[in-house]
Amino acid sequence: MKLVVEVVDAHDLMPKDGEGSASPFVEVDFENQLSRTRTVHKSLNPIWNQELVFHFDKTKNYHRQSIEICVYNERRPILGRNFLGRVRIPCSNIVKKGEEAYQTFPLEKKWFSSYVKGEIGLKVYLSPESEPTYLPSLSPSRPQPRPQTPESPPSEPLNSTLSESSTANTSATFPKLEVSVADSPTALTLKPEKQNPSVNVIESSSVTAAISSGRTPPELPKEGVKEPSLEKADTIQQVYKHQFHQQPGLSLGKRQEGVHLTMHQQANPQPHPSHQEDFELKDTNPQLGERWPNGAGYGGRRWMSGEKSASTYDLVEQIFYLYVRVVKAKDLPPSAITASCDPYVEVKLGNYKGRTKHFERKMNPQWNQVFAFSKDRVQSSVLEVFMKDKEMVGRDEYLGRVVFDLNEVPTRVPPDSPLAPQWYRLEDRDGGGTVRGEIMLAVWMGTQADEAFSDAWHSDAAFVQGEGVSSTRSKVYVSPKLWYLRVNVIEAQDIMPNDKSRAPEVLVKAQVGHQVLRTKICPTPTINPFWNEDLVFVAAEPFEEQLILTVEDRVHPSRDDALGRISLPMSIFEKRLDHRPVHSRWFNLEKFGFGVLEADRRREYKFSSRVHVRVCLEGGYHVLDESTLYISDQRPTARQLWKQPVGILEVGILGAQGLLPMKTKDGRGSTDAYVVARYGQKWVRTRTILDSFGPKWNEQYTWEVYDPCTVLTLGVFDNCHLGIEKPGASTARDSRIGKVRIRLSTLEAHRIYTHSYPLLVLHPTGVKKMGDLQLAVRFTSLSLANMIYLYGHPLLPKMHYLHPFTVNQVDNLRYQAMNIVATRLGRAEPPLRKEVVECMLDVDAHMWSMRRSKANFFRMMSLLSGVISVSRWLGDVCHWKNPVTSVLVHILFLILIWYPELILPTLFLYMNLIGLWNYRFRPRHPPHMDIKLSWAEAVHPDELDEEFDTFPSSKSHDVVRMRYDRLRTVAGRIQTVVGDIATQGERFQSLLSWRDSRATSLFVVFCLCAAMVLYVTPFKVVALVAGLYMLRHPRFRSKLPSVPSNFFKRLPARTDSLL
Repeated sequence: MKLVVEVVDAHDLMPKDGEGSASPFVEVDFENQLSRTRTVHKSLNPIWNQELVFHFDKTKNYHRQSIEICVYNERRPILGRNFLGRVRIPCSNIVKKGEEAYQTFPLEKKWFSSYVKGEIGLKVYLSPESEPTYLPSLSPSRPQPRPQTPESPPSEPLNSTLSESSTANTSATFPKLEVSVADSPTALTLKPEKQNPSVNVIESSSVTAAISSGRTPPELPKEGVKEPSLEKADTIQQVYKHQFHQQPGLSLGKRQEGVHLTMHQQANPQPHPSHQEDFELKDTNPQLGERWPNGAGYGGRRWMSGEKSASTYDLVEQIFYLYVRVVKAKDLPPSAITASCDPYVEVKLGNYKGRTKHFERKMNPQWNQVFAFSKDRVQSSVLEVFMKDKEMVGRDEYLGRVVFDLNEVPTRVPPDSPLAPQWYRLEDRDGGGTVRGEIMLAVWMGTQADEAFSDAWHSDAAFVQGEGVSSTRSKVYVSPKLWYLRVNVIEAQDIMPNDKSRAPEVLVKAQVGHQVLRTKICPTPTINPFWNEDLVFVAAEPFEEQLILTVEDRVHPSRDDALGRISLPMSIFEKRLDHRPVHSRWFNLEKFGFGVLEADRRREYKFSSRVHVRVCLEGGYHVLDESTLYISDQRPTARQLWKQPVGILEVGILGAQGLLPMKTKDGRGSTDAYVVARYGQKWVRTRTILDSFGPKWNEQYTWEVYDPCTVLTLGVFDNCHLGIEKPGASTARDSRIGKVRIRLSTLEAHRIYTHSYPLLVLHPTGVKKMGDLQLAVRFTSLSLANMIYLYGHPLLPKMHYLHPFTVNQVDNLRYQAMNIVATRLGRAEPPLRKEVVECMLDVDAHMWSMRRSKANFFRMMSLLSGVISVSRWLGDVCHWKNPVTSVLVHILFLILIWYPELILPTLFLYMNLIGLWNYRFRPRHPPHMDIKLSWAEAVHPDELDEEFDTFPSSKSHDVVRMRYDRLRTVAGRIQTVVGDIATQGERFQSLLSWRDSRATSLFVVFCLCAAMVLYVTPFKVVALVAGLYMLRHPRFRSKLPSVPSNFFKRLPARTDSLL
C-alpha cells in the first residue's frame, strides 16, 4: 500500500528573498520518510503538480499520526532555506484512490513568532498499486550525480536526508539513513529508532484482543542497502474498539446493599402490567464484566486457576456457551445403493439438536459451521455428534458418531487463539468400535465475547428454519455514504420544438433514480433558453443511478414534449470539498425516442442541441438522513474533512423485562424481540431471542464519538420473519415495541450508567408501556481540550452556513436520504427492514399532530414562565407587598446607580452562584421519554386517531370535516395572537410616520425636550429618578393606566386596511 501526496499548487506565499518574491519547494514528512518537490523559482503562486509516494503499512494503526507538509524558500547563493508555513493532515482523513479531491489548506505557523500567510493545494490518498522505490547508488567508486537543472538545487551531502526526486512527477521516499563507519565503503546501516507497538483498531462486537509485543528491526547487512522488512501481523498489538479498559476512577453508580439483582435470575414474566404503571427511569445493579471462576466449564479440564476478571467486555453480564465447530469430514463410507454419500452432521445436546446442510454425492464434505448451546439450558452431561447420510425415502442412514464428556471440555478465554480442531474417528451406535470415516471438530466452553458467537447457530433459535436463521443473528451494518449532487442548469442552445410554428417554452427535467426535479420555464420563449438554476439531489456510493437530463417543451399545462435527453454517469463529476466554483461543461443531447440501436436514423439530423450545466458532488456538506432534533452524526461527507474523535461510546445491551405479547403463536401470546441501535453511520442489531418476555442479549458495541452533542437511538422490535409463521406472513412488518434516546452531552465522562428505560409507545388508544430495556452506557472522553474546542464551533460543516439550503430543500433532501438508507440497508443479509429504519430515523416527525402542537406550546410557556415570575415579583416589589424586600431592592438599586460598573460583574457573579448551587441538584441519570412533557396522558382519543391517520387521510368525509373545523379554530386563535403582535409593531412604527399627525407632533416635541434635559442632566440622576418612580409606594400610584400606555394604545395601526 502506498500513500500518495500530490502537491498541486500554492497561493499568496510570503516573500522571503528580499526582492518581493520567493523560490518555494515543499517537504513532506510521514513516519520519518522525507520527500520534497522541485523548486519553483521567483513565484509566490507556484504550481508543482507533483506526486510524492510513501510506504504505508496497512497493518499499523495511524489513527493518531499525521502527515506534516512544510513549505520552504530556497536561498541562493548561500545555501539554506526559510520557513514559509506548514500543514498537518491527520492520517484518519486519508481516503482511497478514486475518492480523492483537490483541497486547499491555510498555512500554519511553526513557532509563535513566525509570520506566514497563504495556502497550499493538495490531494492525499492511498494507492493499492505497489510502486517500487529505489535507493540511489552511493558507491564512491562510480558516483551517479543527479542531473542539474536550472530549477533544482545543488546536491546535498551524503549524510543528509535522501528525499529529493529527479523527476517532476514522482519523488521516491526513503527511511532516514545515516552512513556508518565499516570496512566496506558502501556499507550503510539503518538508524535504529524506538519501536512502539502500534494499535490496530478492528470494529467488531464479538471478538477480543490478541496482544503481542513489538520487535526492533535488525541492522542491515554490510554488503548493501536493503529496504527495512515489515513486521508480521503477530508483532502488532491489536485492540478491538469495544475493548476499553476501565479507568481506576470510573464509577459504576450507586449499588444497593444486600442481594444482587442479576439478569440471570429467572422470574415468571408478567405479560400484563399492573394498573399503576411506572413510567420512570430505574437504577439497576447488574453483575457486569467477565468472570471466570474455578471450573468455568463442567469441572474436569480448565485452563485457569482462581478467578480472573476481565475488563474488555465489561458492560454486559457474562453468559457461558458450549461451542461446537464442525469443520469437515473424510473417507466416509458410500451407500450400498447409490455408491455415494449425501452427508450431514447432527449435533445433539440434551433436547436440542442442530444440523448442518447436506452435500450431494460428496465423500469429503466441508462445512465449517459453529453451533452454540447456552450453558443455562444444558440438560445433559454428554455431547453427541452424529454423521448421517441423507435419504430421499425413509429414515436417514446412520454413519457414525463422536461422544464428548462435558466435564472434559476445555474453556477458552479470549484473547487466546481459537482452539485448533482435531480429527476424530467415527464410532458405531453402540460405542463398541470405530467405523469408516473421520470428522474434524473443535469443542470448547466460551462466552458471548468469543468471535464465533455472532455467526454461530444458537440453541435459542432451534425452531427457526430456512432463511429465518440468518434473521436471528446479531449483525453490524454501515449506512451508505451519501453525497449531495448539485446540478446547476445554465442554458441550452439550438432547441428545435416539434411544432416549428411556435416559440418553445423550454424547461429542463433532471432525474436521479426516483428523484425528479424541474427548472422553471424560461421566461422568454426562445431556442436558446437561459435558466441558471440549482437542482440538488441525494446520491449514495456506490453510484448505481445515472443523472438523466431531459429538455422539455411546455405545449400544454398538462403536457410536456421531450425534445432531447442525455444520461450521465456519476463517476465523471468532480467532488467538491469547499465553495470554490467548478468548471461547467456542454453536453450534446440525444433526440428523444432514438436510442443507440438506431444510429442510422440519428444521422438524419444535421444539428446537435446541447445543454450547458455545472455538476459536482458536494463533499463539504453533511447529508441529513434523520431529524435534526436527534442527529447522531455531523461530519461532512468527504473523509478528508473529518476531525479526530473526541471520545468513545460503549453500550451494553443487557436485556428487557416485562415485554407484552406482540403476536399469537399456538394459541398463546409470544414475543421474539431484538434491539437495533444507531449512532452515526454504524447500525447494530442484536440476535433475536425467541418466545421470551424477558430476553437477555448481553451484547456490547462501541462507537467513535466526533461530537458529544449527538443522540444515540435504540429501538426494540418484534421479529416477524423467522420462517415459522403462518402462510402469508411474509408480508408482515416487524412490530415496534419501544424506543430509547440518549443524548451524549448529558453523560458524565468515564462513568457507567446502568438503568432500566421504560419502553413507551403511543397507540390509537393512548400511551402504553411495553416493558423495560436494561442498558449499561459509558462515554469515555479522549481529550478534554478537544471537547471544549468543539463547544465553540458550529454543529454542522461550514458549507451549511456559507451556502445554506432552503427549509423546503432540507426537508425534501432528508426524505430522499431516508429512502436511500432504508433501501440500501434492506439489501443486506439479514436485511434491516424498511419499517425498522423508518422508525429509527423518525420519518414521520414532521407530520401534523395536535398532541405535539400542545406539547410544544406548553414547552414555550414553561420557558416564559420564568420571565412571568420575575415580572410578578417585580410587581410585588413595586406595590410593596413585602416591605422588607422592597427596602432591600431600593438599597441594591441605589448601590448600582452609584457604582454602575458593578452591574455586569454582579450579574455574572449571581449566575455563577446559581450554577454552583444547582450543582447539588444536578440530574443523576440520562433523560428519558416523558409522557407529561409529550402531552400523552390527557390527549383526546380523536386527536390520537388523527395522529395515526394516513396521508392523505383515509377517514370518512364527516370526520375529516370535523377535524378541519377544529384545526380552523386553533388556527384562528394563532391568527389573533399573531395579529396582535403585528399591531403593536405597527403602532411603534407610526410614532414617526406622521400617519397620525397630532400624535407624531407630540412625540417629536417630547423627544426634543427629553434630549435637552438629558444633555444637561447626568445619567446617574436620570436613572435614579426613573428607578425611584418605578418603585414608588402604592400610595403614590393610580389604578388607571399610565400616560405613556394610553398614548401608545391610541396610535394607529394597519388593521384598518385589512379586508
